[in-house]
Amino acid sequence: MNEVTIAERPESPAGLLPPGPTRSGALQAVGFVLARRRVVGRLTRKYGEAFTLKLPVFGPTVVVTDPQLAKQLFAANTDDVGNIQPNLSRILGPGSVFALDRADHKRRRRLLTPPFHGKSIRNYEKIFEEETLRESVNWPLGQEFPMLEPMMRITLNAILRAVFGADGAHLDELREIIPPWVTLGSRCATLPTPKRDYGRWHPWGRLAEYRRRYDSVVGRLIEDVAADPHLADRDDILALLLRSTYEDGTAMSHTDIADELLTLLAAGHETTASTLAWVFERISRHPEVLAELVAEADGDGASEATGNVQANEYRQAVILETQRARTVIDFAGRHVYAPTFELGKWIVPQGYSIIVSLSQLHVLEFDDPQRFDPDRFVGNRPPLAWVPYGGGTRRCVGAVFANVEMDVVLRTVLRHFTIATTSAPGEKVHSRGVAFTPKRGGRVVLARRN
Repeated sequence: MNEVTIAERPESPAGLLPPGPTRSGALQAVGFVLARRRVVGRLTRKYGEAFTLKLPVFGPTVVVTDPQLAKQLFAANTDDVGNIQPNLSRILGPGSVFALDRADHKRRRRLLTPPFHGKSIRNYEKIFEEETLRESVNWPLGQEFPMLEPMMRITLNAILRAVFGADGAHLDELREIIPPWVTLGSRCATLPTPKRDYGRWHPWGRLAEYRRRYDSVVGRLIEDVAADPHLADRDDILALLLRSTYEDGTAMSHTDIADELLTLLAAGHETTASTLAWVFERISRHPEVLAELVAEADGDGASEATGNVQANEYRQAVILETQRARTVIDFAGRHVYAPTFELGKWIVPQGYSIIVSLSQLHVLEFDDPQRFDPDRFVGNRPPLAWVPYGGGTRRCVGAVFANVEMDVVLRTVLRHFTIATTSAPGEKVHSRGVAFTPKRGGRVVLARRN
């Protein structure tokens, strides 16, 4: 999009919508689909904290790049603004938490929260370490290779074991289905749903076929676990969901559980793996950061040997800074249900979408944002503008799970491998549709430690 061709959007009759470009709605649509970060960055520089666009899928949209406006949106009454329409339920199914809104969404989150906090998370830490060690056995040594795909396998296997409580041949078909389904679904999620069925060779037809295969496999697994005489003693996510009930005593249907498990399997591995690939890409280019990480990981080992609580403050800071500097999911949105919604000095009409540009917040609201500096998070709580998991009632329910998984995977690699540093330029950002990954996959050179 060429800035010299962008004209100011006339104010609404009430004069209360943010400004924005007016020429060529088709150009706006194509630009957002093909290069939304570049387009949003240009428009932010031109219009500031908020601007109005007409987008594919979402229609008339206000884009927000200010943390106070984002906080106001995330904290708003769910009767006024709700789940963005359409949303990822087009891909994940109508029983997914992404499909629900208002009271239904609140009720479902109460069922999903227990498996992702406290004791449940601690039960998964051994799985994270075991899957990292299993995957790392065949890593090439002394030669450059991309970390993205190994991280995808680690995080997929980890979430499969966490969900179903065991490993084995019965999960092999899911390992075959999920990766291509996630890749294709991520690309289709930003495109309009076709109005007709183009058959199995069309992307949406292939998604439907993956879903049929998934439903067949997971339906059998759900029935097997539900019939397990030891269901009450199991601590896997599927068992916890099968035992959970709403306030009125009713349980989730098996169809809804299948949709939620698909949500966990999809969202629970691609974004985490992408962030880990960025972590390795970043630390290989910052020797001082890598050295401090290694020292901390070795210190963790000594602490564990003596029974002391491990310290991981710097590792956490590196993960937080990577999520800021290389944001994997770059927007979170809401849909206006009220007749009008006040957003700062603006009035947004019913039917509009409001999108918060997470990547812009991570640039605009931090000092020297291009510098990779984990120390900005050491000893400090993340500020309001740090929002990689979204915010409010729709903040990612698996945020704690993902954070602990990244911590354990990074710690395990640091203890068993030496990561070579490089002066090569940082890898460019590559769009997979929904998620953003290193263009070359986060390539590193490893050597095994004694």
